[in-house]
Amino acid sequence: MSSPDLSKVFGPDGPLASQLPAYTPRPAQLALSDAIQTTLEAGDVLIAEAGTGTGKTWAYLVPAFLSGDKVLVSTGTRTLQDQLFRRDIPRLRAALSMSVDVALLKGRSNYVCHYHLERLEQDDRGLKSRDEIGLLRQIRQFAQVTDTGDKADLPAVPETADIWNRVTSTRENCLGQDCPFVRECFLLKARRHAQEADVVVVNHALFMADLALREEGIADLLPETRLVVFDEAHQLPETATRFLGQSVSLHQILDCARQTEAAGLAHAREAMRWSEHCQALDAAAKAFRLISAPVSKMPGSRATFEQIPDADAFDAALQDLGKALDVVTEALGTQEERHPDLAAAARVARTLRARLLQWTQPARGEPEPADHAAVRWIEHSLHSVRLHRVPLSVARIFSGFRKPQQAWVLTSATLSVRGNFSHFQHQLGLHDAHTEHWESPFDYPAQGLLYVPQNLPWPNDPGYIDAFARSLLPLVDACAGGVLVLCTTLRAVDRVADFLLREMLSSDRPVMRQGEATRGVLLERFRSAGNAVLVGSTSFWEGIDVPGDALTLVAIDKLPFAPPDDPVLEARLNACRTEGGNPFMEYQLPQAALLLKQGAGRLIRSELDWGVLMVGDGRLVDKPYGRLLWQGLPPFARTRDPSVAAGFMARPPLLSNATVSAVGVPDTPTADTATVGD
Repeated sequence: MSSPDLSKVFGPDGPLASQLPAYTPRPAQLALSDAIQTTLEAGDVLIAEAGTGTGKTWAYLVPAFLSGDKVLVSTGTRTLQDQLFRRDIPRLRAALSMSVDVALLKGRSNYVCHYHLERLEQDDRGLKSRDEIGLLRQIRQFAQVTDTGDKADLPAVPETADIWNRVTSTRENCLGQDCPFVRECFLLKARRHAQEADVVVVNHALFMADLALREEGIADLLPETRLVVFDEAHQLPETATRFLGQSVSLHQILDCARQTEAAGLAHAREAMRWSEHCQALDAAAKAFRLISAPVSKMPGSRATFEQIPDADAFDAALQDLGKALDVVTEALGTQEERHPDLAAAARVARTLRARLLQWTQPARGEPEPADHAAVRWIEHSLHSVRLHRVPLSVARIFSGFRKPQQAWVLTSATLSVRGNFSHFQHQLGLHDAHTEHWESPFDYPAQGLLYVPQNLPWPNDPGYIDAFARSLLPLVDACAGGVLVLCTTLRAVDRVADFLLREMLSSDRPVMRQGEATRGVLLERFRSAGNAVLVGSTSFWEGIDVPGDALTLVAIDKLPFAPPDDPVLEARLNACRTEGGNPFMEYQLPQAALLLKQGAGRLIRSELDWGVLMVGDGRLVDKPYGRLLWQGLPPFARTRDPSVAAGFMARPPLLSNATVSAVGVPDTPTADTATVGD
């Protein structure tokens, strides 16, 4: 039974219906909101899977606003964070006529740092091109007029521009209370507002960075709240793995040497043999790079700790590097009080030394406590060598930081495999959480068609990608709207895009591919064109919302199984196998099912959307496990007949009589439709 207040708010005569254009009451939205309110009152954990179109945002914001409690909302990306703060929350606040104080908080790399901005302006060698002169001028003007200092508020300078790295701070080079600009600091202002606000909007990366600092014993950066809502919660396991791990690169160590030498010679020239110490560190780093060079010949130019060639020589070179870094760290420690630049260099050196030491623990041959098991590997690239260390499991750390009686709500459209949440719960250690599922309000059998070609080779065949692109071409020709092609590798992106460009020379349809521009720019071009083909890989499988005819065909090249040479995946599969489990069924298949559901979710974004989802990989139908995958997708009508798929593309089902019945295709083949599975 829903709360009377919630029923009124979400009802046909409520404030949302009267104040928000095109608002439609949805039973699933009210039920989800009621479950969230119950969770908040009980101080429990709710894992809520709600299909696309349910209205998750209003469902959690309304009880959050009405509760009067302090609430933290964490989104999957900074883009969604900005959308929530700048569009969704103001609209709801106005509709409810509530004076709720909301703060937006991001990681420090998003805020202009007055100190580092001034330093860059005074450093003639700090700018890398003529273009950066103009960018620096715009950033200076922005810093003088902005209230936030958030680089997202300065679209004239791309967020990916390298100059941002030099006008923002890191935890190591921040001067803290010693900074001459501490009163004007944008980051501190944002953090103070977050402590005072009723609702704080962050992103998963910042939440995990805060959690990682707490794991190191550093005081909380985020405020204490009664409720934490994780929107797009399916991203949490990967984000937690990334942020609860650590990495250190030779590039960072060489930068530390240069920073130390410059600060030492400028502010404590006579105190230490700065150049000698830093040159020794530089030499040790280069020697370590040389010793680790055989890794560059291994698959993916990486090796796990156990696979490193000539382990004894590698360990000795790493030990020499640590000793050279020790000398620099100790020298800085004796002089850091003389100047902020020396103090900043000392913090950087200590951080790098701690990470280097942690990477070596436990030493080769020593046992590792099961609760703290980690995956260690090395990557060797053209310009640097990087050492990575991440937890084998983030479950203990993540679940352990929920405060007593603090309510957690984790919501997304893709958290379960056919209604089973165990994989997601196991990843985050939330075994006792309450789980609920609400279907999307969309009429998927009428709005969409799942098409799996019959005669393609198996995905491991060398000619598979070309065959996939060839079978895609007739659908592209029949499609009047936009086409999104989702590939599982960057190599496939190029192969498919090149094929389509060759075969569509006479077409006026633009073909775009990942890497030609930033993701945001590509998506804007795609939406504007209305009939473009966009070929992308991993980052395009989720977070893309293109309603209407600008996207009426989504094509997926292969089932998205993670590459077996990924060191973290390999370690987790081995651990599962050691414990007597089935790694494929317990880990790889659920992961692929969730990602496939994410990719498929790009097609239907509103009640008026329609289109075809093509999955080229025949394993979806012909392998026994395929049933688990396609039954986890939205309940589209299904076919293996290319003429049916082309006909569906030619006759929009919501605009005219469709080839496929609006009530869906039966589970056995009919005269005009062969189904996927039974």
